[in-house]
Amino acid sequence: MKKSPILIAVLFVFSLGCTSQQQQATLDTEQLIEDLRVISSDEMEGRRAGTEGNRKAREYLVQRFEEEGAQPFQDSYTHEFTFTNRSSEEMTGVNVIGEIKGKTNSVMVITAHYDHLGIRDSLIYNGADDDASGTSALLAYIDYFSQIQPNHTLVFAAFDAEEMGLQGARAFVEDSIFLEKVKLNINLDMIAQNDSNEIYAVGMYHYPELKPVFEDIETGDINLLFGHDDPNSELDDWTFASDHGPFHQKGVPFVYFGVADHEHYHRHTDDFETIPQGFYKESVRMILNAILAFDER
Repeated sequence: MKKSPILIAVLFVFSLGCTSQQQQATLDTEQLIEDLRVISSDEMEGRRAGTEGNRKAREYLVQRFEEEGAQPFQDSYTHEFTFTNRSSEEMTGVNVIGEIKGKTNSVMVITAHYDHLGIRDSLIYNGADDDASGTSALLAYIDYFSQIQPNHTLVFAAFDAEEMGLQGARAFVEDSIFLEKVKLNINLDMIAQNDSNEIYAVGMYHYPELKPVFEDIETGDINLLFGHDDPNSELDDWTFASDHGPFHQKGVPFVYFGVADHEHYHRHTDDFETIPQGFYKESVRMILNAILAFDER
């Protein structure tokens, strides 16, 4: 059938609109790598909760949250909390939290922890994968969704004192009134280091209704696996291994993205230089595709 000039013009304009929509948000993987380098640098002294290095990392995150377009959460980027450490000492931790308003009041909380182990025996434990990788991804996602409004309101939380018993996440979920609006927690903890390009999406055993969302997402070169959440499995159970645990205890569905333990886990060799940047970028991109799919749900 021969198309009229008017129809051709309409189709051309429509195609331009679709292309514009697809291109209106980009994932800045170069800035992702730069944030990873800074957060896992020796200057941050391992980011142990309560230390000067932790404070420097927090100040950097507040600056980057603001630069990338996150609004302060409940009027502030920083949220103090107190807890008792394993030595029965009372400590203060500080979460860094921002948000991007969505088209609805339903909330997804995207989390990572910015603290690590600090300095031990004069060695700096920089925690590039654990969890500067997840924290840097938060910044990339803030930048992305500042370009395109999500359906859900997205709360981005960089938790403190995860290494001391998930303390930042525990403090956050005690805000029970706010928690009623949270439909999903997506937690990122160690997403940058795996020799087989494998990463797990944990939580499907507890929330099987979430698994179909993964059927159509683009995974690129990433081998996306499921498991580590069934107490009857031979695999270690990661249900309470990171900051998604307190959300689960409150009945909030979660997806935890993380790699298996590797040779640098909780060692001073977990440095920026040991991160396979190609895998890390692909991992962050795949997780973004999952976030977009859940946002459309």
